[in-house]
Amino acid sequence: MKDLPPGLEATRRTDEFTETTIPAGLLRAHTTKAETWARIRVLEGALHYRIHGDTPEEHVLRPGQDGIVEPRVPHEVEAAGPVRFYVEFLRAAGNR
Repeated sequence: MKDLPPGLEATRRTDEFTETTIPAGLLRAHTTKAETWARIRVLEGALHYRIHGDTPEEHVLRPGQDGIVEPRVPHEVEAAGPVRFYVEFLRAAGNR
């Protein structure tokens, strides 16, 4: 999983989701827009994070272990039991 590049600013964040309220779109492969990065922040529990890019990866995210979403790279999440998390979207400073 890559790190966020320097110079990004948060543009918005989702509401908090739980294992029962995760939107269906997050449970199947989807992407962010060009130039839009995201950070998946787990507040409680654990979340499977799968990256379907050129080199597929799977991570288990927990509090303190954020998932980094690269622009236009297909990915999905799946609850690993009870979980509470949100997604924060970021773009280059001045590029909102």
